[in-house]
Amino acid sequence: MATVKQSAEKEYTVEEKLSTLYQLQTTMTEIDKIKTLRGELPLEVQDLEDEIAGLETRLQNFQDDIKNFEADIAEQKHKISDATVLIDKYKSQLDNVRNNREFDNLSKEIEFQGLEIEFSEKKIREYSEAVTKKKEEIVKLKETLDGRKEDLDQKKGELDEIIAETKQEEEKLREKAKQLENQVEPRLLAAFKRIRKGARNGLAVVYIQRDACGGCFNKIPPQKQLDIKLRKKIIVCEYCGRIMIDPELAGVEQ
Repeated sequence: MATVKQSAEKEYTVEEKLSTLYQLQTTMTEIDKIKTLRGELPLEVQDLEDEIAGLETRLQNFQDDIKNFEADIAEQKHKISDATVLIDKYKSQLDNVRNNREFDNLSKEIEFQGLEIEFSEKKIREYSEAVTKKKEEIVKLKETLDGRKEDLDQKKGELDEIIAETKQEEEKLREKAKQLENQVEPRLLAAFKRIRKGARNGLAVVYIQRDACGGCFNKIPPQKQLDIKLRKKIIVCEYCGRIMIDPELAGVEQ
């Protein structure tokens, strides 16, 4: 017995396709409004988080610099201690020299160790000044960091509040959009998304307004307006590429 294989997918008329696309467009527009309500807050929050991370890295580097300078100071102090011990040793040997040559050698060693002490003391002053400067920079940096953290907390609070207010509504809209997308054939849906992405206001489907395209407002010839009203084929604006429908299908009274 012969059986007729039926298509699992429902065949939609052009009018049904256009109606579904317009519903999808209005749904996506509502989602866009929610995103607009959030404004630049998500980007501002991200920028502040990045800036804070950079400031914290800089703060850690300053603290590491101070530790290194303090280690250098300790090393120079150790050199001064060693040089002082040698000077005392050489001075005690001066009392027991046997000739002028030994006296001159010891005197030169004492002088050399004295110069070493002076050099180390100079380095200690330089390192100490660097530590003081770094500490001053850390104080300023911490003030800036605290300010940025306060800004971040405020922005996050504003964003969380908006998200909390709109989350449920956005979820419903996205679910509705998903259901509508399932009713649109893949190629037409891809074209819709491409047009929407390229449109400045996110409108891929527009209705005729005052004999003009509702997207770019260029005039539409009467014959094309009639074709659009008949809903027998999908017609796009020759100027902006948006899909056009008649006002009645959009539920708008002229």
